[in-house]
Amino acid sequence: MSVDAATVRRIAHLARIAVSEEEVAPLQGELNAILAFVEQLDAVDVAGVEPMTSVTPMAMKKREDVVTDGGRAFDVVANAPETEDNYFLVPKVVE
Repeated sequence: MSVDAATVRRIAHLARIAVSEEEVAPLQGELNAILAFVEQLDAVDVAGVEPMTSVTPMAMKKREDVVTDGGRAFDVVANAPETEDNYFLVPKVVE
């Protein structure tokens, strides 16, 4: 696939990039080089290759979802100015 000057101008317009006439030819060459590289990648056989999220194999670090420090509600609200039944009491701010 080859990109012509009109396509470069259209891409620039869609991307909302101001491109002067002097910049069209260099951009055309750059876009054609990028597309040529993508065509090279398309030739690589990737059958049987698993998708990766990283180049180094990693496993998610997981922990059990358990309560490890429960039953201390009184200690949690001990320094609160006002409490009731182990709940914080706060002044009403909305009428």
